[in-house]
Amino acid sequence: MSRHRIHLAPGRVERVDRLLAASLPEFTRRRLQGLIAAGLVRIDGRHARKGDVLRGERWIEVELLASVQVELPPEPEPAVDVLFEDAACIVLDKPPGRPGHALRSGERGTVANFIVARYPECVAAGDTPLEAGLVHRLDTDTSGALLAARNRPAWQVLRRQFRSRTVGKTYVAVVRGALRRGGEISRWIEPDPRNHRKVRVAPGDDASRRARPAITRYSPLSWTRAATLLEIEISTGVMHQIRAHLASIAHPVLGDTRYGGDSDEAGRHLLHARRIEFDHPENGERIEVESPLPQDFAAALRRLGLRTELAKH
Repeated sequence: MSRHRIHLAPGRVERVDRLLAASLPEFTRRRLQGLIAAGLVRIDGRHARKGDVLRGERWIEVELLASVQVELPPEPEPAVDVLFEDAACIVLDKPPGRPGHALRSGERGTVANFIVARYPECVAAGDTPLEAGLVHRLDTDTSGALLAARNRPAWQVLRRQFRSRTVGKTYVAVVRGALRRGGEISRWIEPDPRNHRKVRVAPGDDASRRARPAITRYSPLSWTRAATLLEIEISTGVMHQIRAHLASIAHPVLGDTRYGGDSDEAGRHLLHARRIEFDHPENGERIEVESPLPQDFAAALRRLGLRTELAKH
């Protein structure tokens, strides 16, 4: 084992994974992510995370091993429903409250652990075994359709579709207050400078260089004075995009206390990935997969007096 030190000059702002890639060009992206996941990258003495953003003068220490084994324990139980399956890809019905990706070697309790147990070949599909072939993310409390690839070529094709915005993503959400008309929110989103676990809608005239464009389209399906059930479509995929955008128009997602939404008896924010559409990575056929509403979401609709055929699932 050897130790490598990286200096971040004063005045610079850089993500730790990008800084590692620039400083250690002989390492693949997968291996660098393995170093982070294994706890071998430290920033001022603490373990680094892939998304950490560094500001100002800092020293980063990297423990270099001949090889880094990133292990994801297989967990067949609790089982996750499979909505679509073939030799190239799978769509899983992610339950609320269960993380999708693992963040560190040895982690348990994620959808990725289930994937490893049932589809062990997925470990080699993505850029890191911790992804278990997953090609996108859902927040821990968000339920619904989650897409994964079973081999490396399929993963690369599907990731290109996400980057080119050809993947269709439809959600349903319950928001605070009556929202009787549909609309579109097209505002940039950037990390919240005061809380690394949040984002914020960037001020129109003062977006940072880390702000990303985001478009959220919504239409009401049912409403009362207290709450509205929305159908939402997004082509972009910025962290917390739907939650931050809806909060910015004074209609936060119910249960989303991080962005100003009132708490709900469901114990989580009421956001569900209802449908995903993509071109099959091998034959190009357009695939559309729907996820039924989970029981807690349907119960919330009944409790709030929101009537829709979605609640029948």
